[in-house]
Amino acid sequence: MADPSSYRPKPGQIPDSPGVYKFRDEHRRVIYVGKAKSLRQRLASYFQDLANLHPRTRTMVTTAASVEWTVVSTEVEALQLEYSWIKEFDPRFNVKYRDDKSYPYLAVTMNEEFPRVQVMRGHKKKGVRYFGPYGHAWAIRDTVDLLLRVFPVRTCSAGVFKNATRTGRPCLLGYIGKCSAPCVGRVSPEEHRELAEEFCDFMAGRTGTYIRRQEQQMAEAAEEMEYERAARLRDDIEALKKAMEKNAVVLADATDADLIAVAEDELEAAVQIFHVRGGRVRGQRGWVTDKVEAVTTGDLVEHALQQLYGEETGDSVPKEVLVPALPDPVEPVQEWLTERRGSIVSLRIPQRGDKKALMETVQRNALQALALHKTKRASDLTTRSRALEEIAEALDLDSAPLRIECYDISHLQGDDVVASMVVFEDGLQRKSEYRRFQIKGFAGQDDVRSMHEVITRRFRRYLVEKEKTGEWTNGADTPTGISSGTSAGVPSVPPGGEVPEISFTEDDGRPKRFAYPPQLVVVDGGRPQVAAAKRALDELGIDDIAVCGLAKRLEEVWLPDDEDPVVLPRSSEGLYLLQRVRDEAHRFAITYQRAKRAKRFRSGPLDDVPGLGESRKQALIKHFGSVKKLRSATIDQICEVPGIGRKTAETIAVALAQAAPAAPAVNTATGEIMEDDEDAAPETTAGPAEEPVTAGASDERRGQET
Repeated sequence: MADPSSYRPKPGQIPDSPGVYKFRDEHRRVIYVGKAKSLRQRLASYFQDLANLHPRTRTMVTTAASVEWTVVSTEVEALQLEYSWIKEFDPRFNVKYRDDKSYPYLAVTMNEEFPRVQVMRGHKKKGVRYFGPYGHAWAIRDTVDLLLRVFPVRTCSAGVFKNATRTGRPCLLGYIGKCSAPCVGRVSPEEHRELAEEFCDFMAGRTGTYIRRQEQQMAEAAEEMEYERAARLRDDIEALKKAMEKNAVVLADATDADLIAVAEDELEAAVQIFHVRGGRVRGQRGWVTDKVEAVTTGDLVEHALQQLYGEETGDSVPKEVLVPALPDPVEPVQEWLTERRGSIVSLRIPQRGDKKALMETVQRNALQALALHKTKRASDLTTRSRALEEIAEALDLDSAPLRIECYDISHLQGDDVVASMVVFEDGLQRKSEYRRFQIKGFAGQDDVRSMHEVITRRFRRYLVEKEKTGEWTNGADTPTGISSGTSAGVPSVPPGGEVPEISFTEDDGRPKRFAYPPQLVVVDGGRPQVAAAKRALDELGIDDIAVCGLAKRLEEVWLPDDEDPVVLPRSSEGLYLLQRVRDEAHRFAITYQRAKRAKRFRSGPLDDVPGLGESRKQALIKHFGSVKKLRSATIDQICEVPGIGRKTAETIAVALAQAAPAAPAVNTATGEIMEDDEDAAPETTAGPAEEPVTAGASDERRGQET
């Protein structure tokens, strides 16, 4: 690891002008390429205190052994040179998009004497017109098959073409009218090239003029009573329209545009591009990249634009490029695109209308692509095994942690404090083992104390299970918090203690909730949360379960007794697995927290009646019409509701009598007290809009509450 100060340029050596710079390692390999409006200011930012640098930037500057730069006259030249060097040197610390597949294009070889229509993959060739990319090669063949009726362009290979020329006999397509047979001289090279150009014009989106011309010719043929020719033109028009229908109209103004969307997390990003020509989606493609440098969404967009248009010119660069975020600064990028097209290119963020709606569709595709990439990566057995081995090595465990439990705390400004427990076995989710907790030991916001309570409650139940099965011997060695001889529950803790009383249900044929211990406990957070979890295990006398924490900001792994975190390589499968576990705990915690909050906002007097479920509450409201009318009903009248016995009716009457009725509404204009039908239709009661909470994304799944 190099010290950046050892190769830092002297003050005044770096020019204050636009340019491109390269960092090289000790073997003279280029590891990073960047551009700057001011080389002096940009390079100075790399040679500051390492603690102030982003972790990925810090890794880059300590891996490098030298830096060099090239001065250019404009920022546009800097952009072009940066792209060229990235393509040439393939630096390890630059963002490099990789196709998740090799997309096929419909290509027309205009660089040949007799242009050929074919499917092409890979790098684009000079003099070839490309359309797409398409999701599948068969989609190209279907489109070509329809259009060859109208534009009988050559589709055969060079060998077939030469053989037909030698024998003087065309192939089958020539006999059935789907090839103009230039191989045997039915059309001249000029006539065949004109057909190919018309084909390209149609594929480029200039369809309306050609179809109108065909319709006019059909009408003229009908007037001249050339019905066979009119019928052939009619069938040609239908074939063209059918080919057009394969691409739905998404923008009514026949727009030519590319829409780019980005979905990203801390380590990876997925880019999706929709190519719209003539208002129709003509192609779609996507990339996934590792975020090996500290980049913003605007930076990712800039890199995507470089890869998309770095080798394109003319109409291949559309008039309009719609993006989720603009590069900073945007002017050089827009000028660069304009130069490549040869006319003005609009680079902007869609704000409203059809273009914004289509951008949302592209964004959903990007999110799905990122999720699919992660799913494929997570489902690989070899990858999971390597991830578990890397975790064991990094945390100095005796063996791979085949069962990992992760805990997260979620609340809304100290209200509705809940926790989640998710389980991964052999690197895969075990959703049947998920559990959720309400924090009962105290009120308010204290994530550290909440984590201590949850870990204590979970592992007290584990010890109770061990005691019931005889694995734990009562007596002097009984751990703290477990009473000798207790098998049906855990004794309550005095006021001010960490954990409230926990009841335990005897076996009833269902799987035991906490019978299996994990090899690794992961908590969401840094040193304080890890210390709380470790303290809870120590108080219970458990010393054979490893504990670590994953801090989200820098993705650092904290161990209980270490002053410094363990930093796993950003490409580590072990880190990726820990992130998945942590993110799933986030998701599960916030789902429960939101459901609990929504339930609190919808609560009513009937919610306090013990033993009264949702179905019978709805039956009571349906029978009486409102809680107010139910409150005034007699016990005999309540018993008339199906499913309500006399004892339940008495409980309901007592509960409603004790509950204070809501204050009456007053008409402020007249002072009149208005009648109040409280809770007449509880299902129409709307909760508030979602508010920010302290955990990750929501989902509909719920687990068992403990």
